[in-house]
Amino acid sequence: MFPEPTYTQRRAALCSALDGGLVLLLGNSESPMNYADNCHRFRQDSTFLYFFGLDQPDLAAVIDTDVGTATVFGDELTIDDIVWTGGLPTIAARAAACGVTETLPTADLPGVLARARAAGRAIHFLPPYRAANKLKLMDLLGIAPGEAGARASRPLIEAVVAQRSVKAPEEIEQIERAVDVTIAMHLAAMRMVRPGVSERAIAAEVTRVAEAAGCRLSYPVIATVRGEVLHNHHHDGMLESGDLFLLDAGAEGPLGYAADLSSTVPVDPDFTPRQRLIYDLSLKAYHAAVDALGPGVPNRDVHFAAARVIAEGMKGLGLMKGDTEEAVAAGAHAMFFPCGVGHMMGLDVHDMEDLGEAFVGYDGRPRSTQFGLKSLRLARPLQPGFVLTVEPGIYFIPQLMDAWRASGHCAEFLDFDELDKWRDFGGIRNEENWLITPDGKRRLGEPKPLTADEIAGVRDQPR
Repeated sequence: MFPEPTYTQRRAALCSALDGGLVLLLGNSESPMNYADNCHRFRQDSTFLYFFGLDQPDLAAVIDTDVGTATVFGDELTIDDIVWTGGLPTIAARAAACGVTETLPTADLPGVLARARAAGRAIHFLPPYRAANKLKLMDLLGIAPGEAGARASRPLIEAVVAQRSVKAPEEIEQIERAVDVTIAMHLAAMRMVRPGVSERAIAAEVTRVAEAAGCRLSYPVIATVRGEVLHNHHHDGMLESGDLFLLDAGAEGPLGYAADLSSTVPVDPDFTPRQRLIYDLSLKAYHAAVDALGPGVPNRDVHFAAARVIAEGMKGLGLMKGDTEEAVAAGAHAMFFPCGVGHMMGLDVHDMEDLGEAFVGYDGRPRSTQFGLKSLRLARPLQPGFVLTVEPGIYFIPQLMDAWRASGHCAEFLDFDELDKWRDFGGIRNEENWLITPDGKRRLGEPKPLTADEIAGVRDQPR
């Protein structure tokens, strides 16, 4: 946990942003894999962590925004529990560490909320993303599970997004620690890449490096020679000569802050001339995006800076044609770059995505429905304190080629016959994490090998 004043100040800021009422924050419960006592690794709700720092299942909290007090609800361990878990601090002792002096049993929560509702007081809650918490809201507030998201408090969502979006120095320190562990994960993977190595062996080593550093994975590892599959979580492939290997993996630190990095390396000692062409183009797009970063710059513009570079490069290879600006406006570049340039990052690897990307990335405005652009999670102007990923990529997706050729989509900007010659290329992505500062930006963590020569240098190092 952070020191106690961090949490009291966060809750005070939240109270000042709301016009009265109670804030109900539900922590997460254990999530069984296949029976009640065999659970997935526990992960606390990020907003609950942000305001209370209590990493324990089956807790809830109420913040009274009119008087500025907070109460934590939960049940103490029984002797039957202690036999299996060992002795743990009481809920009161844990709550004191985050500046909360009142704790009550879980059974008291319905009465507290019922009295507030009878008095006509607003009860603010966030959209639940777990079925268990949807059912709790039904029991506590009489809201049907299917209506819980729509009934969530917009003022609370907006207040939490505004607060969590701007990272304090202590949060940036935690993120940067996770980034450095993540870089160690990627370096370990790069040293393993060679023909005859399995994807699962690299995924296992990446996980080991994270766990050995006292971290966990911030999301399931992507370790694949099928880089054109953007979120490929299968690790059943074998690395072969001529392949490109893509690793997208990040560490989550002990306080829950995430990192998110990607690397692409050749399975052979060096890139082939064809691979280097695309790799260098993707790196050029990455640097164009980084150059565009800065306070007040809409991340939508950062996205288009990368898209223009990719479109121009594809024209040079004879895969695209026509006016670059017109092609990008039409979304033709999304044949190769069908996703967004990056996303917010913090306590969640896609920070606050459970609260709605319209609020996190678009200031409540609707997002584009255009293929490719609709996948841009962050479009709003950047502010000092934002932490985000920068990850333009180039992907050759055979199914997308076939679909667009059949429909004639963007045919005026694409040469499908030339494109057909690249069906088996795969995909390339490089990703780093950046902090927006008052006067520009700063890359977080130690430098990660980016250029083809830097990657070859790592490959030459002993495993």
